[in-house]
Amino acid sequence: MAKKFSKPTMSRVINGDIEKKEEIVETPKRRLDMVLLEQYPHYSRATIQKFIKTGAVTVSGQIIKKANTLLTLEEEGQISLTEPKNESERPPVVYEDNNLVVFNKPAGMLSIKKGAYLAESSIDDFGEPVHRLDRDTSGIIAVAKNPETKSKLQKQFADRKTHKTYYAVVVGHPKQPHAIISVPLTRNLKKPTTFIADPNGREAITEYQVIAENSRFSLVELKPRTGRTHQLRIHMAHIGTPILGDKVYNPKSPKADRMYLHAASLEITIPDSKRVTFTAPLPEEFRDAVK
Repeated sequence: MAKKFSKPTMSRVINGDIEKKEEIVETPKRRLDMVLLEQYPHYSRATIQKFIKTGAVTVSGQIIKKANTLLTLEEEGQISLTEPKNESERPPVVYEDNNLVVFNKPAGMLSIKKGAYLAESSIDDFGEPVHRLDRDTSGIIAVAKNPETKSKLQKQFADRKTHKTYYAVVVGHPKQPHAIISVPLTRNLKKPTTFIADPNGREAITEYQVIAENSRFSLVELKPRTGRTHQLRIHMAHIGTPILGDKVYNPKSPKADRMYLHAASLEITIPDSKRVTFTAPLPEEFRDAVK
């Protein structure tokens, strides 16, 4: 007696009466923003989503404004992104040759966009910054026009063969008119974009000199001997005279139109082996603050 199967259809397949249909496996659809992130890895996901929202992305010729739109594999090959152009206005030029341009960066201008698209100008629109200044710091910044120059100049910074001078208006008056601050710094794990004084941190040394003062503020000259992130801002706050307008390390600062920190000079050896000091004049508001 032939063996009976509990599933008649399966029985007929085994007996050869009908052919088993091949299973069709569909490729999962993927979000538009995730596909674009793969295709344009130099942008952040947040930036990609901004592009989509502003109508800069089309799929099969149709504008798509929702980042979570699901696409088939075929549609993924029909994506077009119109990257917005940033019409950047050059900041004031202090020096320029075939390898290097030195700017007097205005306060409020970014040094580096970090891969994100922004409608505003930034220093890296004009080349490769050799070093950085905080957004709210004004003054001298060097920008390389080619990889060789960038490498040579960055090595000077790493080897501490450059000399920088800053000016700051601080709230209050340092106890000593001239001193050296040697306070190690480390990243603040509670706020990873900031740093704190820590005896186990990296060496950080700043020399300061009081230049002028009034009843509320002091104008100080700052010479960093090391180049730690936010070093000058933290050191001045550490001794009880934080920089005017510093919203991070001086949140209770008197109202100010900017952070009063200015990169006044940079001494460096440029590619033709000349030792040069570039300078940017002290902004008038610094003098006004201590009148």
